[in-house]
Amino acid sequence: MSGGGGGPNWEGLFKWSVAHSDGTRPNRNLSEEDRKWFMEAMQAQTVDVIKRMKEITLVMQTPEQVLESQGVTAGDIEDMLDELQEHVESIDMANDLHSIGGLLPLLNYLKNSHANIRAKAADVVMTIVQNNPRSQQLVMEANGLEYLLSNFTSDPDVTVRTKALGAISSLIRHNKPGITAFRLANGYAALKDALSSDNVRFQRKALNLIHYLLHENSSDCNVVNELGFPRVMMHLAASDDADVREAALRGLLELARDKDETSSRLAEDNEKLKQLLQERINGISLMSPDDLGAAREERQLVDSIWNACYNEPSSLREKGLLILPGEDALLPPPDVASRHFEPPLRAWAAADANKGSDAQKSKPPLLLGPGPPENADAQRNP
Repeated sequence: MSGGGGGPNWEGLFKWSVAHSDGTRPNRNLSEEDRKWFMEAMQAQTVDVIKRMKEITLVMQTPEQVLESQGVTAGDIEDMLDELQEHVESIDMANDLHSIGGLLPLLNYLKNSHANIRAKAADVVMTIVQNNPRSQQLVMEANGLEYLLSNFTSDPDVTVRTKALGAISSLIRHNKPGITAFRLANGYAALKDALSSDNVRFQRKALNLIHYLLHENSSDCNVVNELGFPRVMMHLAASDDADVREAALRGLLELARDKDETSSRLAEDNEKLKQLLQERINGISLMSPDDLGAAREERQLVDSIWNACYNEPSSLREKGLLILPGEDALLPPPDVASRHFEPPLRAWAAADANKGSDAQKSKPPLLLGPGPPENADAQRNP
C-alpha cells in the first residue's frame, strides 16, 4: 500500500480504481481483502493530508520574526500556501481547516507585511469558500469578509486588491448574508472605484461581480444607477480588451432589462448609449471571420441591448452578423460570466498525480526546526 517514500501508493490506488470502475467488466462484490486495502489506502491518504495541514497551521501560527530567525523566507511561506491551496480543493479538507485551527491564522495572513503573501492568502480563501456554504459561513463568522474588503478597497498593491476581490466574489456567491454584508459595507462604491483602475484584470473581476449581483438582485439596479455606474460601464464597453467589453455589455444589458427607474436612467444617456452601440456594430462589421466567431457573445449582447432600449433589432441582423452560417440560432451565447465563478477541481488526488513526476516535491519540507539552521538554503524550497 505504501510507496517508496512512506506515503500512499497513488499509482497502485489509481490502477485499482480504474480496474474496478472502467465499465469493461461486470460489477462484482469486492473481496474483504480488496475492501480492506482500499479503505486503508484512503485512510492513509486522509491522515497524511490532515497531518500536513496541521504542520502548515503550526507555521501560520508562528510569529513572523521567529520564522525569520529560522531562515524561513516570504517565498517559503508562499510555497507553503500553494501546498495548502491544493489540499483545500477538497471540500472536506477545506472545512477541516477550521476544526484544526488553521482558518484564523490563514485570515491573519491577509494582513501580512508582504504583498505576495496577502495575495496568496486571498487565493487560498477563494478556494476554500467556492461552492462551499459551510466554509462560507465559517469565514463570515471569523470576520473574513471584513479583512478581504479592507484589502480590496485600500491595499496599495493592485494584485492584492484583485485577489481579494476574487475571494469576495466566491464568498458571497449564493450566500445571501454575504451579499447583504457586502452591500452594507459600501461594496458597490468599492466596485465603482475598481472600474476606474487601469488594470484590466481588476476591471474584469469587478464587472463580473457587478453582473452577478444585478442578475441575482434586480432591485440593486437602482443603487448602481444612483452611483453613476452606467456611464462608467459605457466607457468600458469600448475597451480594447474583449473580455472587459463583454463584461461591461453584460452589466448594461441587466440595466436595460430592468423596467423600473433604470431604463429611464439609461434613457438620460440615450445618445451616448446609441453612439456606443453603433460604434460596436461598426467594429463588428469590420472583423475578420475568425474574430467574428470569437465575438459571438459580444454580437448578441449588442443586439439584445439595442432591442431592450429601442424595441427593435439592431442592424447586425440586417447585415447577417448576428447569427453566422453554422451557428445555431436556438443556442444561447456562451456563458462567459460563469467561467469566472467556476470552482477549481476539488480533488487533491488529481493535484498529487500532477505532482507525481516531480520528485523534488514528493516530500514537502518542514519549515520549522529546533533552531536557526546552519544552512538555511538547504531547508528552503528551491
